[in-house]
Order: sequence, then C-alpha cells, then structure tokens
Amino acid sequence: MTVASGSIPQVTEPLSAVLVIALNYAPEPTGNAPYTTKLVEGLCNQGHDVRVLTGYPHYPWWKVQEGYTGLSRVEFVNDVPVRRVRHTVPAVPKTISRLLMEFTFGLHAVSVRWGEPDVVLVVSPALFSSGLAVLRARLQGKRVAIWVQDLYSRGLEETAGRRSLMSRAMRKVESAILAACGSVTVIHDRFKAYVVNELRVPETKVHVVRNWSHVRLPSKFDRARARRSLGWVDDEVIALHAGNMGVKQGLENVVEAARLASALGSQVKFVLLGDGNRRAALEEAGAGIPNLTFLRPMDDAGYSAALRAADVLLVNELADVREMSVPSKLTSYFATGLPVVAATHEESATSDEIRLSEGGVRVDPERPSVLLRAIETLGTDLERAAKLGANGQSYASRMLSAEAAITAHERVLLSQA
Repeated sequence: MTVASGSIPQVTEPLSAVLVIALNYAPEPTGNAPYTTKLVEGLCNQGHDVRVLTGYPHYPWWKVQEGYTGLSRVEFVNDVPVRRVRHTVPAVPKTISRLLMEFTFGLHAVSVRWGEPDVVLVVSPALFSSGLAVLRARLQGKRVAIWVQDLYSRGLEETAGRRSLMSRAMRKVESAILAACGSVTVIHDRFKAYVVNELRVPETKVHVVRNWSHVRLPSKFDRARARRSLGWVDDEVIALHAGNMGVKQGLENVVEAARLASALGSQVKFVLLGDGNRRAALEEAGAGIPNLTFLRPMDDAGYSAALRAADVLLVNELADVREMSVPSKLTSYFATGLPVVAATHEESATSDEIRLSEGGVRVDPERPSVLLRAIETLGTDLERAAKLGANGQSYASRMLSAEAAITAHERVLLSQA
C-alpha cells in the first residue's frame, strides 16, 4: 500500500498532539467507525498522542445506544481518550434530517476545547460537520487534513442528476471544504480523479490510501459448527449480504431474488446481516419468503464467523450508484477467501474492485433472476468458487493491509505538522 500522489517527507518524530474529529467511532460496528478507530489506535501504537472528538454511538441502528446520556462525556476506548458530544439522530434518515445531524454534531464539536493539536484530522462523512471543524481550524491557524470515505456531490449527481440545483450547490460546498484542507486523503483512485478533475482540488494535495479489512480471522475455525449455530444446513447455498441496509444498497433486489429462489425450489438461501433505515421495510417485503432470513448486527467474532460460514458474499447497489462510494464490506469479504457476487453497474467503483481482485463476478443491478443465477452457478462450480475466493484473499493480502495503510496515513499527517 502506498500513498498514490504527492511527495510526502519521511518524518519519524512523533506528533505531540493529533485531534481526530469524526461523527462515527467505536463501538459502532460498521461504516466508517471501524476504520477511524483502527487508524487512531494504530497511530497511538506508533507513539503519537491522539485524541478523538466524536458523536454518540448511533449507526447503523439510527438511535443512540443505551447508556449514552447527557450532552457530552469523556471516556477511554482501548486507552484512547475520547470525548463525545450530543447531536440529533434521525429515526428515519433522509437528506434534511441527516444534514441536521451533521450540523448539530459540528456546532457542538467546534464549541468545545480542542487543546493545542499539531494537526486536526476530520473524517467525511460527515462533510458538513467537517466543514465547520475546518473553518475553526483555519481561523485558529491550525493545520487540518481530511479523510474522505464518501463523495457527497457525486452521490447527489448519481441520484438527483448532475444539473440539479442541489447537486451543483453540493459540488461547490464540497470543493470549498476539501480545498481549504492542507491534504485530502481518499480511498480509491476513482475518488482522486473526481476530486482533482471535478472538484478542482490541486493534485499535489490529494493522496490515495485504501481501506483495509478490519475483520479478525482466527486460524482455527470450525465452519460446520458455525453453520449449525446459524441454522444453515449443509445442502443450502448461503448468499450473505453483511452491513448497512440503506437506500443505496437497493436490497429490494435481494428480496426479489429470494422470492424467485423460493418459487423455483432453489437451494440458494439469502441472508441479510446488519441494520439500517431500510431494514423494517425489507423485512415487511420479505415476510413469508422461506429462502430469506435476517440477522441482527453481531460482535466482531460473530460477524467474522458468519462471513466465513457462508458460501457466497453479496454486494448489491442501485443501478445509478457508480462513484459515490466503495463498499467497505469488500475489504472484509476478500479476506475470507470466499467468492463475491456484486450486483452493480459495470462502470462502478465496486465493479473496478471485482475486476482488479478477480475475486468475484459482477452482474447487472436490479435484476433478481440474474443475481440468483450467478449464485447458483458458483454454488455448483466449486472449483471456480474456490479460485475466485483465493484471488480475493491474495488481493486483500497484497493491497489491503492495515499496517501499510496506517503508515501511509501517518506520513500524510506528519507532512502537515
């Protein structure tokens, strides 16, 4: 893993203080939180003094977890000092309510004491709270860097149209926030191209550091026992989708594939593991389908076991999703050594990952019969399934190393201090 652009000095002296401002952090089990948490802990292990300013745990449940009360609290998470500040959490996350959550977090985050950090690292999402933090940092003469996990303006272009008023406004806002930072770290080359060519951020500021697999895979694993514990029988082909159940995942496609599998007497059983704002609607749509089950979010050990006990791992995206994000689940999927089936547009960033890794197959999105047929094929062609899984695992080992990524992030931050 390397930083893909810009000449970053080889500085070895630890930073005296790093402030990481991120809406999401441990104990949230999915989304950005595992990556931010791992980066912070990795920097601490390298001898840097890192503090975290974050929100209250709420994702992917879209409600603040039990035990987190008050307007602010200080705690230690794996020996890292973490200050949490209160913000709104929408029961039904939509554009306006999510923006309100970002603004309330951002306003609270910029109103508390920061101390005297050498550098401030903000994480987007959340873009608008990041913008407020960038503004305060610039006004106080502090160095600030941003780590971009999703592109807001590109997402709006893909859902609302490139020429819509909201898309144009979002592009200007995102461009201004990123350009105001000393460095911009993105998670994919496709993101870098958009940030440089469309958002007009100088290329020398933009660096690519890939995300990594955050799932622990113990060397000893009893797959048969794990399947029994989950109620999966030997002759079923388990197709598992793990992670957020939101709008852009378009999991209605999976529900319909499961309905078709039931009607045809297929051995494919679809499993949706996780939570999100669309879960209740998906459960309602899938009620009574024998070939579809839902699992609640699990701890790290349970999540790892469920992934490894499956036969095929799923990525599903709406047809219009191309460059707005790279599913974080892919890094964990590849590490398992199982084949991936991705229902996604042929020009999407997800499709790029499937091609580069040779770790799975891509099918057209929003076509349940095509999705089912691809899974059935892998369920019978075990040799090909094993080859794809081995390819993905090799790709994860070569390209998605946590240690190399943390070192690359460290170099970016040191260059800003």
